[in-house]
Amino acid sequence: MNPIVYAIPVFFLLMGIEALVARARGRRVYRIGDAVSSIGLGAVSQVTGVFSKVMMVGIYVWVYEQGHWLDLSASSVWVWLIGLLIYDFLYYWHHRLGHEVAVLWAAHVVHHQSEEFNLSTALRQTSSGFLLGWVFYLPMALLGFPPLVFVAVGLIDLLYQYWIHTEQVGRLGWFDRVFASPSNHRVHHGVNDVYLDKNYGGILIVWDRLFGTFIEEDDKEPVIYGTRAPLRRFDPIWANLEVYAALAFDAWHARRWRDKFLVWIKPPGWRPDDVAARFPKPGFDPHARAKYDPPTSPALRRYAFVQFALLMVAGMDFLARADGMSLGGSGLYAAWLVVSLVALTGLLENRRPWWLIETGRLVFAAVLAGWSSAWFGLPLSRVSLALIVMTLGLSLAGALVVALRPRAASTQSFA
Repeated sequence: MNPIVYAIPVFFLLMGIEALVARARGRRVYRIGDAVSSIGLGAVSQVTGVFSKVMMVGIYVWVYEQGHWLDLSASSVWVWLIGLLIYDFLYYWHHRLGHEVAVLWAAHVVHHQSEEFNLSTALRQTSSGFLLGWVFYLPMALLGFPPLVFVAVGLIDLLYQYWIHTEQVGRLGWFDRVFASPSNHRVHHGVNDVYLDKNYGGILIVWDRLFGTFIEEDDKEPVIYGTRAPLRRFDPIWANLEVYAALAFDAWHARRWRDKFLVWIKPPGWRPDDVAARFPKPGFDPHARAKYDPPTSPALRRYAFVQFALLMVAGMDFLARADGMSLGGSGLYAAWLVVSLVALTGLLENRRPWWLIETGRLVFAAVLAGWSSAWFGLPLSRVSLALIVMTLGLSLAGALVVALRPRAASTQSFA
């Protein structure tokens, strides 16, 4: 079973604690649209990862089997500790180049699009990182770190970074000087000039100190979160594609073949002179823009909260069963989950056409369950089938009631 399944309840528990601590301090740290978008992007990343990990891990295994230099044993504690240290070093360079090379930024940008900084932001992960990310970790395969060690230390490095995405933990003294911490990572997510492209470390911040990319958080310079070209959408599909689309647009319109290539490997924001002249973009002023926060009604927020919770349960079910499902069955389940998240974020953007998709995906799931007496391949008893169909029916009724109400003018803040 995917180990992330066991971590998901812990993630949500910690988000709840974070929200309560913030509320006790008189702060609001979550907006439902932003939170659904961030967590949904993490869910999409995990769902698509069921298929993409075959490529990334497969390449690592192939390189390892073709000729690793050392025979390192997965039973040695030192192999695990050194493996984690080397992985974190390679992660630093993967992460750093993800900010310095446009095509790598196109994948990594997903993690930075939120204009909030909370534990849900940690879950905001790309679905396209597997395309080029595997290159950075091949030295571990050549050195002889077994695939089990590579996968495990990569998971440890990723899970560690969850807790550093919060504003509720302040400075930690000596810890901030050695390890990646909330203070250090708040800087990393800043678009302020002074903070831009700093503090890349995953577990250790000493890599930044060694290679000149470290800067301390300055209380006189509050961090402004997001990206310099804001997404202004909650849609998880567009979030993954927006920078690729922008790069393809510039490459297509560039007159020189050299520029068509450079668009992809230059730093993010670089554009050929002729393209920039014909298709200018507004300048960057972090203080001149309001956060993306489409108005939603209390009824819609309640509906979205319930549906998102149900989708998270379904997502955990998918991750738990994916390895044992047929390719067609897992593909259908994954597609339904992604469409469901896209529909839900469309509703939170107040886009009325998405109500048609929302009702359609509920009807589809109810008909499929009733026709097959199963939940995407999982056989159901009569009681379980009745409960699922009833839940989908009530959801459909709720969707219709909310959809027929007038548009709202209230904000999305909820915690």
